Amino acid sequence: MIQRFIELGEGYSDLYEFLEIVKANTHRIERILALHTNKKGRSVTSIVAVMKKTDPGSFQAMYICREGIPNPHHTPNKRFDLVRSAAAEAGLSLIEMEVQPSDRFAEKELFFQYLIGILRMNRYISPLS
Repeated sequence: MIQRFIELGEGYSDLYEFLEIVKANTHRIERILALHTNKKGRSVTSIVAVMKKTDPGSFQAMYICREGIPNPHHTPNKRFDLVRSAAAEAGLSLIEMEVQPSDRFAEKELFFQYLIGILRMNRYISPLS
């Protein structure tokens, strides 16, 4: 199985594309995640839509808006409220967790591999088979 992050942006205007992906693919979404971190002194959140793996192909996409939404536990905001509402409309719980910021990694791909490891360990995505 191939598991890959597809970055939409940092949660500004691309947030609306994320919301459309959730709305149009409710039947394919496995989980919606909010990954909280501190980046350059700011408390921010990444949002992720984890899709069910494709058949055939065994490809699991994870759409991410990376570190552009203020952490709602520190700064309540409308963008996060939209994500929370989209998850509820899709009948999914919003899973929240703390992670390291992407700027702790030399490359963005290393950050994504770190996230895949955490998500596998917590059984939010399937291990490789």
